[in-house]
Amino acid sequence: MIDGRIKLILVDDHQIILDGLRFLFSSFKNFQIEAAFTDSRKVLPYLEAHGEVDIVIADLNMPHLTGIDLVILLKKKFPTIKVLLLTLSEDIGHIKEAFKAGVYGYVLKKADKSELEKAIEQLMEGQKYISEDMIEELTSNTSVPPKPLESESIRHLTAREREVLKLILDEKSTIEIADILSISIPTVETHRRSLMIKLNAKNVVGLAKYAIKYGLV
Repeated sequence: MIDGRIKLILVDDHQIILDGLRFLFSSFKNFQIEAAFTDSRKVLPYLEAHGEVDIVIADLNMPHLTGIDLVILLKKKFPTIKVLLLTLSEDIGHIKEAFKAGVYGYVLKKADKSELEKAIEQLMEGQKYISEDMIEELTSNTSVPPKPLESESIRHLTAREREVLKLILDEKSTIEIADILSISIPTVETHRRSLMIKLNAKNVVGLAKYAIKYGLV
């Protein structure tokens, strides 16, 4: 980041999308578009010749190198660069595959300007971002993204609290959790209250957002 500006590379096999993104980012003061490519194969040679950027924003489904292929290559050669996938795909399998590969952000193309800006800001803070529209679907599956950087709150969760949290997000009832973990119902309720306090959550949705943000599920 130079002069407070976040350096970006845009990658999409549709020129009209790139033109739209250029226009969008022109309205932001703290972003600098270093390059834009319709051919994903040109990204690495550009970085090798011109140096690193902060974030690469890429489509998921592209010819030659998909967005996930690009993530894997960048992770090997330029591990400090964060990749945000901007895509039409709402497929849970694609999301899990993307985070497993090392992507930092997954945003749907139907997102508005404010969400895209929020996603980039979170990436720059070392946090991962998933479009709000996908959170409900993701919380019904226990094998979402690998664990990103942890907060102090997360590190203070006990192993049992993490187990309870995962089961809550898997939509298990208190009785089911007690049975699965071989603990009493009052103990489950105690862990639930502790999770709410430690993660500053008011309900299960709050727990879900926190868990996804820090890769706990």
